[in-house]
Amino acid sequence: MADSKDLLEVHVNVNIPASALTAIVENAKQIAGPDASGKYRVDTAAMVGEMISRFLYQKDFEGYVQDINNFPGACV
Repeated sequence: MADSKDLLEVHVNVNIPASALTAIVENAKQIAGPDASGKYRVDTAAMVGEMISRFLYQKDFEGYVQDINNFPGACV
């Protein structure tokens, strides 16, 4: 991934399927495991952000946004 000094954290609303959120929560809980009292201590919101960021990096979001034809309303 790009050097962290070259990255910006942007808070946005994104639409994802409920099944994707369920998978993230289930997998994050599996990775974290329960604590001594049986509770799962994992920040699932942070995990959602990490998963989306990783996906955007792997799928070349930077290249995608450089093409004006990918913008809503583009008439080019």
